[in-house]
Amino acid sequence: MEAIEALRITREEFGSRLGQVTPDQWDLPTPCPEWDVRQLVNHMLLGTRMAVQLLGGVSREEVLAGLNDDLMTDSEDPVADFDELADQMHAGFATPGGLEGTVPHPMGDIPRVQFIGFRIADYGAHAWDLARAIGADTNLDPGVVQYMWDDIQPMAAMLPETGMFGDGPSGNLGEDAPLQDRYIDLIGRRP
Repeated sequence: MEAIEALRITREEFGSRLGQVTPDQWDLPTPCPEWDVRQLVNHMLLGTRMAVQLLGGVSREEVLAGLNDDLMTDSEDPVADFDELADQMHAGFATPGGLEGTVPHPMGDIPRVQFIGFRIADYGAHAWDLARAIGADTNLDPGVVQYMWDDIQPMAAMLPETGMFGDGPSGNLGEDAPLQDRYIDLIGRRP
């Protein structure tokens, strides 16, 4: 699977779960202990906006200045807001040369081809988180799960050290467990 296709599918995975959120579910807890549903969606709006900015040539300093914004406060339609930003991000990667060069990411200059992998992983993981929080279907596209699994392998050993993936893998799943369960476990969630 090509990165652009994986991005499209994971964006749809997250978007479909977002479209299922009912007004009484915004305060529900998610598998990310620090976020309820509203905060998780705000994180996704911010991450997608950041990608649009970086792909559009906005400076690291400008991006950093807005990373703590609350985009949900003024949002009348989070689904439409997400779709608009996701369309812009997809266009930024899909344009000729969109996967070439680097972006001035907050953690340092990174290749665009690596950055798209970050966005795919963020969409996939948080589609699962959102589904778990609202009681929706947590199954992700198997092709995308394979893509995310393969993409994260070079970094798998150091994930727990980053502090961004909870406690990292539980060590309770064997090689015979479903790949999605192993991926979700690897990134600090418990399927």
